[in-house]
This record gives sequence, structure tokens and C-alpha cells, in this order.
Amino acid sequence: MIRMSVDRPSVPNQLQEQLGRLQQLQQTLQAVITQRRQLELELNEGENALEELDKMTDEAIIYKSVGSLLVKVEKKKIVEELKENKELLNARITVLGRQQKRAEERIKELQSNIQSSLGTISK
Repeated sequence: MIRMSVDRPSVPNQLQEQLGRLQQLQQTLQAVITQRRQLELELNEGENALEELDKMTDEAIIYKSVGSLLVKVEKKKIVEELKENKELLNARITVLGRQQKRAEERIKELQSNIQSSLGTISK
């Protein structure tokens, strides 16, 4: 990560803009990574719930948390819900993975541009 004070008057405007964009991209990347991790945790919880439901009979009494209530649900219905949610989470994780990859590529590109600009300034 490149750190440089952007209020120095000796730094050209174009370089200041690149540094600002780099900082924004790094923040965006961090947000994407955080979101992806949260979704992966949620997916893992859903998969664990499905595994436990597989061990139960169809007649098992199952409750679902709805706000501050526990509501009785049929096993078939909750399994269906969990599978749909799993598909949705997988799709969102895939999208975030692509966003993460693009952000990482743009950061590398921008860092390279900044380093070559700094090399030009120091000559």
C-alpha cells in the first residue's frame, strides 16, 4: 500500500488524483471483502442447518425464528427456503468475488502508474 500526503504542493495534480482514486479503491475493496465474508458465514450457517435437517424425520417439529417469535414450520418448507437462500447467497458471493478481483486488478494498475509517476518526478 502506498501512503503519501496529498496536500504537498510539489505533488502534481494528476498524481494527487491517482492517489485519491487509489485510496477510494482500497476502501471499496475492503468493503467488498467484508461483505463477501459475511455472506460466506451466512451460507455456512444455512448449510449447517440443512445438514441437521437431513438427519431429522419428516415428522420432526421444527421452529423458525421470525423476529422475536418462533413459528412452527414444516420440514419440507424450511428445507426449500434454505436451499433457495443458499442459491441466492452463492450468486451474491460470486458477484462479490468478481468485484473483488476487478478492484484488486485496478489497484495494482494504479499503484504501478503512481510508482512510475513518482519515478518521473524524482528524476
